[in-house]
This record gives sequence, structure tokens and C-alpha cells, in this order.
Amino acid sequence: MRISESELRRALEGGGHRFTTQRSAVYGALVETSSHPTADDVFTAVRAYVPDISLATVYKALEALVSCGVAIKLPMGSGPARYDGRTDQHEHIRCLSCGCVHDIEGLQPNAWTRGIAEMTPFKIVGYRLELEGYCPDCVH
Repeated sequence: MRISESELRRALEGGGHRFTTQRSAVYGALVETSSHPTADDVFTAVRAYVPDISLATVYKALEALVSCGVAIKLPMGSGPARYDGRTDQHEHIRCLSCGCVHDIEGLQPNAWTRGIAEMTPFKIVGYRLELEGYCPDCVH
């Protein structure tokens, strides 16, 4: 869900970051796609609106957005990190060949998280689930 510019400004400033046109453009590019882009992908998309933006600025903007909770960084092992503008609790599936990432909709984790909470002394406050496989384009 996309937040308004004023909400983005409050989130950034609340996290100790300045609101800038570049950060707003990076946020816009991130929330307008479901492809879980890399920083390079975001850079390419943002350059259409902010032609003089640098890759370093995109990286810094992404880290600021992640640190203030309006984006999520998905570490991908040996590949480049991907970013998600969707911050609600949801699951992902990643292709082991090309690295594409997709959201999984409709999974109901409540039963198994309750079960795990009953089996351990932990208070579960969230989870991250990533399934791995091969996308239709990479299946041989």
C-alpha cells in the first residue's frame, strides 16, 4: 500500500532522514512494481523521472526507506538484494536460477506460528518466509 507524500515525509524525518525529491522518486518506483527490484532496477526506473540521479543516491535512498520502515530489503544470498515497497506481513517465492521474486498470496501462517509459539519460549512478533524453486521461464 502506497503512503502519501506527507506520510513519507513524516516517516523519513522520524527516522532521522531528510525528505528529498530523489527519495520520493525512489519510493514511488519501489511501490509501483511488484517485481521486487534490485537497486540497479530502481536506478533505471527513477532515471526516467530524475535524469541526474546517481546509483549511490538510489542506494542511500533505499537504505533510508528501509531504516524508517516504508520498504523492506530482501537479502538474496549471493545475488544482489531486492527491495519491496510492500511492508505488510507476506511471503515470497524466489527463483534459484534467475533470482526473480514473487509475492505469495493467501497463505495462512497463523496456525503454525501459534504452534511454534507454544513449542518454544519465544514471543513471536513476526516472521519471514521465502520459498525457493524455479520460475516457469527457468524450468528446463
